[in-house]
Amino acid sequence: MTLGELHFVENPTLDLEATVRQAASDYQRKYGESPDLCLVHPSLLNGQTRHVGGLRLESAGTVLPNYLWIGVGDAADTMLFAQ
Repeated sequence: MTLGELHFVENPTLDLEATVRQAASDYQRKYGESPDLCLVHPSLLNGQTRHVGGLRLESAGTVLPNYLWIGVGDAADTMLFAQ
């Protein structure tokens, strides 16, 4: 990920899509740029890649539950986090 921030999930009762949309909105407001990649704990995706709006969601074992790593990705990210 070229640029990103760790986002704490303040309301764990929201579903994943709503949480990601809120994090993307916060990121856009803070940095003036739309994120395109969101890394989440593997338990949230069951080994699959998903898309929410214009964001690609991928799992990463380095992201703790109740956190998202959201930001701007690059082509190398797919290779890094696919493992």
